[in-house]
Amino acid sequence: MKQLLRYIIPAIIIVISLFYLYIKYSVVDDGEEAPDFETILVDGTSFKLSDLRGKYVLLNFWGSWCPPCRKENPKLVALHHKYSDQLTIVTVALEKDLSSWKKASKKDGFVWKNQIVDQNKYVMLSSIARKYGVSAIPAKFLISPEGKLLGKRSFEEIENILSSEKVDKK
Repeated sequence: MKQLLRYIIPAIIIVISLFYLYIKYSVVDDGEEAPDFETILVDGTSFKLSDLRGKYVLLNFWGSWCPPCRKENPKLVALHHKYSDQLTIVTVALEKDLSSWKKASKKDGFVWKNQIVDQNKYVMLSSIARKYGVSAIPAKFLISPEGKLLGKRSFEEIENILSSEKVDKK
């Protein structure tokens, strides 16, 4: 039995490492077309990411069980209120339990329409998250009005981009 475990444990570690690397490095690069996906929003309507072209899109991956995500949510809500004329927020909650998401999103003030809950026993195996190489949350991706991936961005970087766009349009 010891002999068998000696080979199984390293094999499992190698498989997990390869899967992580595959997810991390098989995504599109900044400046390329943002990976499109179709799903159902929490209100039951159909959703296709590419239908949001014309405004910036902030694709936010989070979870009700994730303390850093919950800590960032007030900044997300403030960004929505300040830039709703030029930014569409799409939240993708990676959840095991739908009721936890519902309580958290309500408590944190998520009022936008484009809310997705990707419920999975293994939350990081979400098909949407895999398309974007998400290996940890929170993760925020900014997409240009033309549908190009501008990459992972901090709130400060997003605010700088949006505020400079407002100045340019004046």
